[in-house]
Amino acid sequence: MAVAAAAMTVLLRPSTTHFLNPRHRLSPRFCRLCSFSLPSSATQTLEAQPQPAIPNVVDILRERGLVESITSDNLRSVCSNPNSIPLKVYCGFDPTAESLHLGNLIGIIVLAWFRRCGHKTIALIGGATGRVGDPSGKSLERPELDVETIEKNCAQIRALVHRILHRANTNIELKMGSPKDEILNSDCKDSDNCFLVVDNFDWYKEITLLDFLREVGRYARVGTMMAKESVKMRLMSEEGISYTEFTYQLLQGYDFFYMFKNMGVNVQIGGSDQWGNITAGTELIRKILQVEGAYGLTFPLLLKSDGSKFGKSEGGAIWLSPAILSPYKFYQYFISVPDVDVVRFLKILTFLNLEEIQELEEAMKKPSYVPNTTQKRLAEEVTRFVHGEEGLAEAVKATKALKPGSETELDPETIEGIAKDVPSCCLPYDQVLNSLLVEISVTSGFLASKSAARRLIKQGGFYLNNKRVDNEGKMIEEFDIVSGKLLLLSAGKKNKMVIKIS
Repeated sequence: MAVAAAAMTVLLRPSTTHFLNPRHRLSPRFCRLCSFSLPSSATQTLEAQPQPAIPNVVDILRERGLVESITSDNLRSVCSNPNSIPLKVYCGFDPTAESLHLGNLIGIIVLAWFRRCGHKTIALIGGATGRVGDPSGKSLERPELDVETIEKNCAQIRALVHRILHRANTNIELKMGSPKDEILNSDCKDSDNCFLVVDNFDWYKEITLLDFLREVGRYARVGTMMAKESVKMRLMSEEGISYTEFTYQLLQGYDFFYMFKNMGVNVQIGGSDQWGNITAGTELIRKILQVEGAYGLTFPLLLKSDGSKFGKSEGGAIWLSPAILSPYKFYQYFISVPDVDVVRFLKILTFLNLEEIQELEEAMKKPSYVPNTTQKRLAEEVTRFVHGEEGLAEAVKATKALKPGSETELDPETIEGIAKDVPSCCLPYDQVLNSLLVEISVTSGFLASKSAARRLIKQGGFYLNNKRVDNEGKMIEEFDIVSGKLLLLSAGKKNKMVIKIS
């Protein structure tokens, strides 16, 4: 082992400027960007020492349905080796919006699982690749964003990811899926050393196109690039694929190469649609550095019941940022998950023990089961992970307060908290006071007609501030207006409207 490590050190030591090809001199700028040294421990023989059992993260992820493919079975072996240096794992997020969405959440969760098992984790924000756009899983080219928007998105996504992973890192001594007595690694006391959030624009901003083509592009084979599934699908489409999008896989591949070489990152994870981009990176590492030890792992995409992705461009995105989607609305989504999906979501979106999930599944089959009990647990766990205890408390409070028929007295903060998540309108105070509720429901656009409002009242489904309305002649009185400025109309349990009164 020592001989092999020494040979690698000679081949890849920083002074070896011709690491790509001895006959080809590299540009000084490119050499500076790609300066590389192996960890000192890689040049020394590791003495076998008694080590505590290391939970195998690949096994855990497989048990929970979070592994689609891995580039080598050796990844599992490395994860089980107590003498192995903790792996460094990264997942990339392109800043194509000001927030990540539910489809991105699995990547954060898989990172958290690696961290819980003692590995180092990195979230990569695509400040450079976001300017190109990934064609994977897309039928059309992504809309182009201006630099100012991309930089703003990068800052917001960086803060969001850091917030979620920081919270996840403060409570890592939790029981895992199986077996029960296996406790997660908690060696890292400094959360900032347990994960990093980096931006690939930091290394791309100094590379010229000629540098990139000369030093990296010549190792890419067009036939291999065209064989990638994401490219083949777009080539067969009416829109085709632009050269810009065609080269995306090489850019993402270079990210892995750069981080492997300069940061010691040896695992890239991503959704199943990222397989081609991930293998582009492992191929570059093998061809340019002529070493093994770079691995890729993909997880299944989180799909809707119709088979479509939880993305923003597909519509109906469940955003992770509370500035775009309130914790209440986020919580409500999981409360409404169909029974057929709830157990699967518990396995892939929470850190609950698999035995506990099985107990919840068995309880759903019993006659005494209270509907939505399992969904409530799912909503609590996922909301806590994304929005923290405060966000969960806010969501639970709003859910109880806004439930039609609830005895909880409404306050303006609770109503205003959901105003951005439900339809709302503004009406003058004089137009509302002493007016028929039936007329207000139509004027506000809440219901299509007065007859529809009267029919809803007769059916017992019309609520004003959570109180059932049983009189078609109900007038809006002063005490009905919450804090003199708000009304909450509800049709059944889900359809609501906030009327802001000026």
